[in-house]
Amino acid sequence: MANSPTDQQGITFSKVNKWYGALHVLRDIDLKVAGGEKVVVCGPSGSGKSTLIRCVNRLEEHQSGTIVVDGIEVDGTRQNIDLVRRRVGMVFQNFNLYPHLTILDNCTLAQRWVSGRSRKEAEERALHYLERVRIPDQVNKYPSQLSGGQQQRVAIARSLCMAPDIMLFDEPTSALDPELVREVLDTMAELASEGMTMICVTHEMGFARQVADRVIFMDQGTVIESASPEEFFDNPKEERTRRFLSQILH
Repeated sequence: MANSPTDQQGITFSKVNKWYGALHVLRDIDLKVAGGEKVVVCGPSGSGKSTLIRCVNRLEEHQSGTIVVDGIEVDGTRQNIDLVRRRVGMVFQNFNLYPHLTILDNCTLAQRWVSGRSRKEAEERALHYLERVRIPDQVNKYPSQLSGGQQQRVAIARSLCMAPDIMLFDEPTSALDPELVREVLDTMAELASEGMTMICVTHEMGFARQVADRVIFMDQGTVIESASPEEFFDNPKEERTRRFLSQILH
């Protein structure tokens, strides 16, 4: 039975494995993300970071182990996948906005077709969240008329319109010009301050220091280190973590 969205149970990975053919990309992942916790996942390219979070809402299928989201097992059944996807919002690095729809329509489409909201209610919610991400004046424009940073904030607003309990961010600033990164990170920091459960895959270590409750370092499909930002940056326990930090911080 599904739990209510207010249960805030979070996400549990137990001995999760994922292969692409012969390539073993997730290896016996044991990880718990508590309700309301903000977790940043970092590591070198190809370490399994994006695959990890894409398994949460079954965008990728894990082959063994269990993933439980707010008490619902992500087990491949259509009922459970739908229940999980109603609770989990996701923001990708390339925005994934519909280019032929206005910003307002991008934010109302799923509300109307998935959640069954009326046009009026969907538009009211969309305007509320576009205000939250500080671009309410862009509602009648098309994605191509917005900067990359503005498009990413629209993508965040679109996810929030679906009232998720958990937000997943897959390198949300990696496709942005450097001067646009801060506006997106500021928006994410505001969400974090309001207590939403978040997992963010990112190379933005300043954001990790500022916002995360915990930083997870992955390499070759395994969790190498899991620590508070202070411990992670100032006193990492693993040599592999120290080598990674020396490369990206200097």
